[in-house]
Amino acid sequence: MDVLYGVRMTGPLAPHVRGLVGELARLGFTELSARCQLRLAAHLSRWLAAGGLSTEALNTPTVEAYLAARRTAGWSMYLTPKALAPLLGCLRELGVAPRAEVIVAVSLAEEFLESYRGYLLAERGVQPRVARGYVDLVRSFVVSHAGAGTKVAQLTAGEVAAFLTAQSRRLAPKTVQRLATALRSLLRFWHVQGMTEEDLSKAVPKVANRRAALPRPLDPAQVQALLASCDRQSAEGRRDLAMLMLLARMGLRAGEVAGLRLEDIDWRQGQITIRGKGNRRDPLLLTADAGEAVVAYLRDGRPVAALDRCVFIRIKAPRHGLTAGGVTQAVAAAARRAGLGTIYAHRLRHSAATAILADGGSLAEVGQVLRHRRPHTTAAYTKVNVEALRALARPWPGVS
Repeated sequence: MDVLYGVRMTGPLAPHVRGLVGELARLGFTELSARCQLRLAAHLSRWLAAGGLSTEALNTPTVEAYLAARRTAGWSMYLTPKALAPLLGCLRELGVAPRAEVIVAVSLAEEFLESYRGYLLAERGVQPRVARGYVDLVRSFVVSHAGAGTKVAQLTAGEVAAFLTAQSRRLAPKTVQRLATALRSLLRFWHVQGMTEEDLSKAVPKVANRRAALPRPLDPAQVQALLASCDRQSAEGRRDLAMLMLLARMGLRAGEVAGLRLEDIDWRQGQITIRGKGNRRDPLLLTADAGEAVVAYLRDGRPVAALDRCVFIRIKAPRHGLTAGGVTQAVAAAARRAGLGTIYAHRLRHSAATAILADGGSLAEVGQVLRHRRPHTTAAYTKVNVEALRALARPWPGVS
């Protein structure tokens, strides 16, 4: 029996407590956080011992049973699989607990979806999260129309159109547009695979989304308030300031900021390589103020014990790179500190675009900075530059 950080460990996890402490330290857990994880491990170990179970029994059903027992006993913390994930991850890394079970396809529809996902990743070169989004969008269509192997071959254009029409009655227009895009992609894949005789992607109706709302940029004073809300004396503040600079000055997306890696920064050329949609690699000149903020964070903010080569790292353990959601939440927190209400990362991208127009830049320059593939996408910003539009307005006939 070992006593570490004031925690006494008994049961089947006791022989592994020192290895667990080392793994927690490697992941960047503070002493206080490590003590909390050890207490959780001690309770889990006692529960396993009481049930006559070994560490090899730490599979999904056992974990669910443990969490149910913990809730029944009146505990108020560490009650979900997500809360238990850091501890289980450490135990699996040490070889103490079995690896998480691999979920395999359990139906023909799931096999079709998995095959489609593989096509998106291997042939289309999309990011895993994008592939997951496409698969989730078409799941209900596949389940209802591919439940039996012969149904796909018998699929008709009418059934395709009827499905999208039905979905449009309950989904927002933008969501229906994304569903239509994913559905066309799936049907093209099925045709290429020989699962359908004709290309039914042409049967997917076009979805109108006449959105009257304009991009809502922040004015320069609001952007400055966001930047000023970051504490430049703390590691978290320096990190958030660097991210905000990349968003507001260079128009990056939250996912692009999260995906930025150390090797993507070329300090000699003064540029960064952005990993954009569809595995694109776009070089962008790094603005002076954004570069200074990134340097300040790398020198005095980024954890030395970071677990990967992402530029922006979580403050709390495990110290992996931030996700796009983490970047967005950092923007939201800065907006609350600045008293600006609810603001998320994409509005800073709009702000960067309108700032270029306000300084006399052209739409072509906006499209180049934002890396739009089509001029039509950039054209939305013509509605924002009211002063430029005013010069084009003609007087109403008969009005002096």
